[in-house]
Amino acid sequence: MASQNKLKILNDPIYGFITVPSQQIFDIIEHPYFQRLRRISQMGLSYLVYPGANHTRFHHALGCLHLMQKAVYILNYKGVEISSEEEEALYIAILLHDIGHGPFSHAMEHSIVEGVDHECISLLFMEELNKNFNQDLTLAIKMFKGSYHRRFMNQLISSQMDMDRLDYLKRDSFYTGAAEGNINSERLITMLNVVNDELVIEEKGIYSVEKFLVARRLMYWQVYLHKTSLVAEQLLIRVLRRAKELIDEGKTIKSSTALSYFLYNKVRKEDFNAEILEIFSRLDDYDIISAMKEWLDCDDFVLSNLCRMIINRELLKVKIKRKKPDALKMQKHRKKLQEKHHISEKEADYFVFSGEITNLAYKKENNTINILHKNGKISDVIKVSDQLNLKALSKTVVKYYICYPKSKH
Repeated sequence: MASQNKLKILNDPIYGFITVPSQQIFDIIEHPYFQRLRRISQMGLSYLVYPGANHTRFHHALGCLHLMQKAVYILNYKGVEISSEEEEALYIAILLHDIGHGPFSHAMEHSIVEGVDHECISLLFMEELNKNFNQDLTLAIKMFKGSYHRRFMNQLISSQMDMDRLDYLKRDSFYTGAAEGNINSERLITMLNVVNDELVIEEKGIYSVEKFLVARRLMYWQVYLHKTSLVAEQLLIRVLRRAKELIDEGKTIKSSTALSYFLYNKVRKEDFNAEILEIFSRLDDYDIISAMKEWLDCDDFVLSNLCRMIINRELLKVKIKRKKPDALKMQKHRKKLQEKHHISEKEADYFVFSGEITNLAYKKENNTINILHKNGKISDVIKVSDQLNLKALSKTVVKYYICYPKSKH
């Protein structure tokens, strides 16, 4: 076979041309573990609300790589020393930061694997790739874990204003059409600097930071925590839970080989070895969609109806409230459903449920966004902002949701 040209230029709808900076990074992108991200949606089931939100984790990871290249260039220009090894490690760490996401992003973490979040699986993937790439990912893994001695490098990968957030807000805003999230990531990166090994934003970038924090809050209420996306994700979690429950009762449920493995086996964090990771790497959104289409006709009332609700977008009614839901009202909805369909209370619980959502745009406690003044003084953005509502953004807002069938169900 002819050798490939490994220094590729990709066209991105957000940033225009993105360059792949090295042969090694090209090889990582080509690896099946990374290519799988083409089949994992960035925003789960949000396309049920925003029809354009069909972009993938693959899109997002390449966008983060592009922004990290910009950040390294700016910091080098401002005299911050970054070696070629550190530069490559930064690119690898940000490229792979989301590689552990399961189908529809977060639904897997709450249903068919136990106590295993995507960060944990991302690390397992990175360690496995490290074996394939002659231990060249060791420094990137250290940065990803936040244990590298140069703190600002860890902050570029994971902090309150990292390359991940700078990309997903802008990208999700573009694909949903929700203009409120359209931040100026270019300007924010241009204003970056490093003082005492900490990432700071130069004073003239303060308004861009304010816009970023407000955009983050609005995107959470309007997009990420939109009530229709919320109920769709809850239904998907329940679909997978119900399938697992039926299997535990001895019933046979058809699905792909990869999905069947996780449905038929109890997989916890400590169980993840190279073999299970390989099976997980074959699991994507298509496994879940095809399984739900298969389960539409199963003889279990709960599973077939949950699948139909998602596939046909005939979702539950959802109400968002500031107070905790009334238990008596919930019981009333449950009873009504039980009588109508002759099902048990346990089965009715799959269609009548409540929960809480929280929105916190800025955490004051850790990893603050620091502003560098012209006189060299450094302050938390909250203290220097003249935006009165910025303090409000550092308070957690809690709301409650209740879901129950619409009257026709």
